[in-house]
Amino acid sequence: MIKKNSRNQERVRRHARVRAKVKGDSKTPRVVVFRSNKNIEVQVIDDTKGMTLLSVSSKGLKLTNGGNVEAASKVGAALAEACKAKKITNIVFDRGGYIYHGRVAALAEAARKGGLKF
Repeated sequence: MIKKNSRNQERVRRHARVRAKVKGDSKTPRVVVFRSNKNIEVQVIDDTKGMTLLSVSSKGLKLTNGGNVEAASKVGAALAEACKAKKITNIVFDRGGYIYHGRVAALAEAARKGGLKF
């Protein structure tokens, strides 16, 4: 009998595959998305230094329902504003092993509308 991996284990494998190709540096940091059922979180990471430059989440924005598309777009807009404050315009988008659809796509589109280039 073949043991089936959980969805999260499969996502982690996909994320590792993406991480082998996507690197962020000080000029173009990597933006990583993590989504759960209740919230969505984004980190901006400089991989050369191994530092998180900033992070935005639906928890930090105190949204009532952080697990929907509307909340993801608000987090994306807040990410763009926070990046502008740190003078970051170009980024590399790491979807975290999730499908580029729904909340992940809404977050990315809101960040693009806010002025981030990727």
